[in-house]
Amino acid sequence: MASPFLSRVPLSNTNTNTNTITNFASISFSSSLSNSLPFRPSSFSTFPSKRRTLTVRSKIREIFMPALSSTMTEGKIVSWIKSEGDILSKGESVVVVESDKADMDVETFYDGILAAIVVPEGDSAPVGAPIGLLAETEDEIAEAKAKAASSSNSTSPPPTSSPASAISQPQPPRSKPVSDSPRKTVATPSAKKLAKQHKVNIESVVGTGPFGRITPADIEAAAGITPSKSIEIKSNVESAPPPPPKSTASLAAPPPIPGSTVVPFTTMQSAVSKNMLESLSVPTFRVGYPVTTDALDALYEKVKPKGVTMTAILAKAAAMALAQHPVVNATCKDGKGFTYNANVNIAVAVAIDGGLITPVLQDADKLDLYLLSQQWKELLKKARAKQLQPNEYNSGTFTLSNLGMFGVDRFDAILPPGQGAIMAVGASKPTMVADADGYFSVKSKMLVNVTADHRIIYGADLAAFLQTFSKIVENPESLTL
Repeated sequence: MASPFLSRVPLSNTNTNTNTITNFASISFSSSLSNSLPFRPSSFSTFPSKRRTLTVRSKIREIFMPALSSTMTEGKIVSWIKSEGDILSKGESVVVVESDKADMDVETFYDGILAAIVVPEGDSAPVGAPIGLLAETEDEIAEAKAKAASSSNSTSPPPTSSPASAISQPQPPRSKPVSDSPRKTVATPSAKKLAKQHKVNIESVVGTGPFGRITPADIEAAAGITPSKSIEIKSNVESAPPPPPKSTASLAAPPPIPGSTVVPFTTMQSAVSKNMLESLSVPTFRVGYPVTTDALDALYEKVKPKGVTMTAILAKAAAMALAQHPVVNATCKDGKGFTYNANVNIAVAVAIDGGLITPVLQDADKLDLYLLSQQWKELLKKARAKQLQPNEYNSGTFTLSNLGMFGVDRFDAILPPGQGAIMAVGASKPTMVADADGYFSVKSKMLVNVTADHRIIYGADLAAFLQTFSKIVENPESLTL
């Protein structure tokens, strides 16, 4: 029985239709054909008798380095879950990538065979760069391996000379610029003045001075003028060859101390370094406030057996104060305006092996203290295992840094980029205080320092926020409601 799909082809011309059916069938049942066909299905009856050759394209797809966070510029391959030659299914985890915040599994979007691994374990690649090749059939594996080999050869850096040879051998004078990129013209002031007098295009002159600098002698040579006596006398006086120039690297970084060890930044440490440099562009100020913690200490002893941590209590108190002072919870990112955040998300700084991360307690002002403490324990566990999801560490609107557990009585915190303020909490210690009548007593106090973005938060705003925070801590009954 003839296929009803093929029976739709008109049979006006036997030869033409024979070729037409052949072409039509090959289009219908081929797995990998070009999307740009030179005809439409409605015009099959008008095909010429000459058979057309259709190009089959191979399905080799690239597995790219994903952007696992908004600040990630490159990622490091922690481990390949799959090996070359393994058959993959869509949505299956292929590789573990270390971002600037966490280690995350990367899934494949297609079915296929892992034909080649471009970036091996332990190496890094920029976001968007191919890290592996996925083939559709076994016949394409060899082609994918060749593509991976050519890609690695093209991206390998050219060999460079050792620092010793770079210092001992002076750079030869350049006859002409080697690259096609624009060359910066460096000339002495007298050479510029001389070029203007003799109408010499200084851009076309190649300097013979140190590092290619254009000298007056170069200008006179270009203008066809005999060098002046002053230059000749100067050249006779300075007949001794100048010492070879020192390399820029040796000037920039001193040699390491004997016996020292150079440790490169991890991906997370590089991200922290980048964020700290960005924070220097924000005008900040700091306000300190002493808070009495006797009632807070009593509450902590009461709820500690139920699994509540001091960090959760402080985060809850800060969130409740921020709800009353939304400007301290605001954000200024472009320097042209600021945003009032609808949610109070408290990011808490945590030191982990190899870096620093800030898990976020979202909607901390609306959560029950016990539920908040439970969420904090889960976030802390995931942070130390480097398994936080991006929304669990990059959605903070206010940061809390607590070093009181280490006995630190006071410190200043650096404002994270994209936030309005960060609170630094010191240890609670017994302090001698005097009341209005002159009677002395001992009370536990902790010093709280807040660093804020002065573009959106002013001194009065921060002082009012700290007063509210102090009242909540000194009367903590509202924390358990």
